[in-house]
Amino acid sequence: CGRRPLIDRISGSRIVGGRDAPSGAWPWSVSLQVRKAAVQFAHVCGGVLINENSVLSAGHCVTAKKDPYSWRAVLGLHNLWNYGEHTAKRNIRSITVHPEFKRETFENDIALFELDSAVRYSDYIQPICLPPAHLYLYIDNETECFISGWGRTAEKGKTSSVLREAQVEIIPSSICNGSDAYGGLVNSNMICAGSRSGGIDTCQGDSGGPLACYHPSTNKYYLVGIASFGVGCGRPEFPGIYVRLSQYRRWIKSELLLGNKAANPVSITLTVFLTVMRIVLV
Repeated sequence: CGRRPLIDRISGSRIVGGRDAPSGAWPWSVSLQVRKAAVQFAHVCGGVLINENSVLSAGHCVTAKKDPYSWRAVLGLHNLWNYGEHTAKRNIRSITVHPEFKRETFENDIALFELDSAVRYSDYIQPICLPPAHLYLYIDNETECFISGWGRTAEKGKTSSVLREAQVEIIPSSICNGSDAYGGLVNSNMICAGSRSGGIDTCQGDSGGPLACYHPSTNKYYLVGIASFGVGCGRPEFPGIYVRLSQYRRWIKSELLLGNKAANPVSITLTVFLTVMRIVLV
């Protein structure tokens, strides 16, 4: 996990007002799409591949469309309007939103999409590594962290057909929570990232996408955050807010185990029932 086959060094690029990513640069980036007509789908949110049949995204992406059959995942994708030979499409078997997700505050803004069949890994489709328990200790301003997505390139601007990328700075919660910024809204389950001077940020359409940080000691990228919310896009006082993945390792692992048990005929009915209940109660 966490290896970029086609590594391209970035300097000061951004999604808002920024730069296109090279094809294959972020092989765990997923376009989550909702059916708009009989055979047409539209990109709604980003997602992150964590194993051959599981994609993490933001819980708020699912609130309007909870029916898994309305969704599909597209992997190995560079251009939303031009699917290449490296692209894989998958229907969604189930969607599980965190049971304590709160739409009003974006608390626990995380969801797990289970693909209907496994994807085959390639240079263009790879899972990202989930953070080990000790990883957060080493995330500081020396850590190289990146965002990517197909969202808007400016506040109130147009979405991008091509995957875009940006290097971001991890910003301390004490700064994010200042009285002239988020004013205490950012808690320990969230992480701030962007630029203190503004101009580098995720925007609408990037929700659910990865905040990926590179660790030279392992030569791997780890999923540190999931794009959740922000005020505007690229504003100096309001960097992007991301779900802090290190706080959700246990929930993710338990859901992955539950999904694996679904392959066992003895437990499939109970698993489907629990999954449906979890979606309905959110």
